[in-house]
Formats: sequence, C-alpha cells, structure tokens
Amino acid sequence: MRAGSLATNRDNSVVAMRPMLRRLLAASAYTLVGFPLAMISFVLLVTGLSVGIGTVVIWVGVPLLTVTLLVARGMADVERRRIAMLLERPPARPRYRRAPDGAHWFRRLVNPMAVGQYWLDTLHGIVTYPVSVVSFCLTITWWGGILGGFTYPLYGWIDGVNRGNEQLPELLGFGSGYVETSIFYVLTGCLFALTIYPVVRGSAMLQAALGRSLLTGVAELHERIEDLTEGRHAAASAEADALRRLERDIHDGPQQRLVHLAMELSRAQRELERDASAASRTIGDAITATRETLDELRALSRGIAPPILADRGLAPALAALASRCTIPVELDVQTVERFPALVENTVYFVTAETLTNVAKHSRAELCSVTLTRIGDTLLLTIGDDGVGGAHVAKGHGLAGLADRLRAVDGELSVQSPAGGPTLIVAEVPCG
Repeated sequence: MRAGSLATNRDNSVVAMRPMLRRLLAASAYTLVGFPLAMISFVLLVTGLSVGIGTVVIWVGVPLLTVTLLVARGMADVERRRIAMLLERPPARPRYRRAPDGAHWFRRLVNPMAVGQYWLDTLHGIVTYPVSVVSFCLTITWWGGILGGFTYPLYGWIDGVNRGNEQLPELLGFGSGYVETSIFYVLTGCLFALTIYPVVRGSAMLQAALGRSLLTGVAELHERIEDLTEGRHAAASAEADALRRLERDIHDGPQQRLVHLAMELSRAQRELERDASAASRTIGDAITATRETLDELRALSRGIAPPILADRGLAPALAALASRCTIPVELDVQTVERFPALVENTVYFVTAETLTNVAKHSRAELCSVTLTRIGDTLLLTIGDDGVGGAHVAKGHGLAGLADRLRAVDGELSVQSPAGGPTLIVAEVPCG
C-alpha cells in the first residue's frame, strides 16, 4: 500500500509540474523573441520620429510620422498576440478611430496623429526596449547557468580523455580538483534550476504588464465603459417596462374597481331614501368591492417592494411568493444573510415574475426555487416540469428580467426545450 501511494504521489507531482513547465517555456520564448523584436521596433521608431519631427517644417516629415505611427501599430499588434499567448487569454485590441467618411486626403494622412492609441503604441515600442534587454539577459543567464552547471562534469571528463587515458585515474580521484569543481558547478546548476521559474516568469510578466498597460489598457477601459453604459440602458429599460406594466395593471384593475365603487355608493345614496334594504345590499356590494380593490393593491405593491422583504429578508419574502403561487413550489433558500436592498429587490423581482410566468404559461404541475450563495454571487435557480419553450427574445417576459439583471451586472440563462422541462438560472453579484 505504501509503495502504491508513493507512486501515486509521484504521478501527481509530475502532473502538477507540467503546467509550470509549460508556463516557464512560454515565458522564456516570450523574452527571447521579445528582445530582437523590441530592438527592431526601437530602431525604426526612434529613427522615424527623429527624421519625421526634424523635417515636419518642410512637410516631408508629415508622411514620415504617419508611416512611423503605422509601424508602431503593426509592432503593437504583434506584441498583443504575444501577450495573449503568454497570459493564455484572448487579446484585447483597442479601437483606432478612422478618418470621417469623405474626408480630404490630407485629413486621412494625418489621422493617426490625432488618435491617442497610435502614440501609446509608439511609446511602448520605445520604452519596452530596456525592459526586454533585462528580461533577455536574465533568461539567457539562468538557462545558461542550468545547462553549464549540469554539463560541466561531462565537459571535464571529455577534456580529461583528450589529455590521455593514463591521466583518468588521477583526474577522477579526490584531490585532483575535478570532483570538487564538478560538485560546485552542479550545485550552482541546481540553484539556477530552483530559481529559474520566479526569475524568468517574473521578468516576462513585468514586460507583459508594461505592454498591457499601454497597448490594451485603453481598450479594456472602453469595454468597461460600454458595459456600464449597456447596464444603465438596461436598467432604464427595465424600470420603464415595470412602470408601464404597473400603470396598465392599475388602470385595468384598481382604477376600474374604484370607478365602479363610486357609482355603487352614489346609487346607495339615492336608494337610501326610497328603499333601505336595497341600499343596504348596495353598500354590502361596495364593501366587498373595496376589499377586493385593497387585495389587488396589496398584490401590486408586493411586486414593487413588499414590506416583508425590507423587514425580514429574502427567505421569508420568497416563502410568501411560493405560498401564493397557484402551482406547488418547492423552496430551498440556503442563505439567511441580508444583502443590499438593490440585490434583494432584484432577486425578489426575478422570482416573482418567473413564478407568474410559470403559473400563466408553463402548464407545470411542480416548480422548484433554489437560492444559494457561491462566493460573491447569489445563484437563483427556478425550474418547472411544464411544456417549455421559454426564451429571452425581445418582446417576451424574460427579456425584462435579463435587462433587470444586467443593471446589477448579473446574468440570466434559460434552458427550456420544447416539451420541457424549463430551468432558469439568475446570477446576481452580492459582494
């Protein structure tokens, strides 16, 4: 058993070392190839900028500067792909603003000079050169230390053979200097081998961080701004849809009931002088209508912000929703924490709307609602055994839920094949 466990541990160690070796080789290739690329980029850009700026007064420098900026962009594209391979993630490429349609040829010629990302690409091509020199030297030194340290005994043996076989016994014996020197070099190689990963990988990551900050930082900022803008529009759209739905529900429900109630009370007032019994019946009907109106108003208020949610939290509020659903609901709330009001309102709204859709359209016999917290995310899962066919296309009820979730950086996924079952998963950040 002990031998088997040792073999298993050894296999696991080998498997665990493979990703480190792959990342080390990727970092080494990045720094070794990066040095000649950085040198070429540095020479081309410095020369182009020097000549272009020096001759711009006679207009010859204008096209030279444009060509230099285009070269910087090409070298930057190469570096973005290299960074993506090193970090094992898709490259983020910034947007280069084009000249307006129909612009004059001179406006198109100088357009790169008016785009900030071209100058960032140029700055990267210049400042990355000294960093790449340091990374290249560290990589060469550490790999050379490993190779030289571990191969020195073989080199010394070959050198002894070349000097004559009769000298081998003396060469291989202690006190000859060969053994002591070999041990020193092997230990030195071990030291280089133990430290090569943090040194080479660290230098490569430092160089890549410089590239990311200059070549993709603006792109990532633009993507974040676009996400925030989309979330704001989604929130506004969701709120507008909710207000329109509330207005329609009030107009079709409580407002009509109140108009009818006013008419009934007016009739009771007229009948009170002629027929007290008829007036009493009319007042009784008005009281019933009043109660129904109050119930309907309470139902509408629950869809906005029910008091139980603010007072007691998600678990009791979701239990109240489940108890009012016309389909049996299995509820499993695995967190009793209180969260920000926006998070709790979003989870409650999504649950309420989904249960309403299930009751109206799914023809299901059973529904399940599960709420769990995984890290900094609340995971709401709602399933039913109905006919399926639900999706988040525009114009359907689930589209509003997707907009509401995007407003809080959440996501909605729907699996609802024709014939069922349906599974709706909402992820709401809560950290």
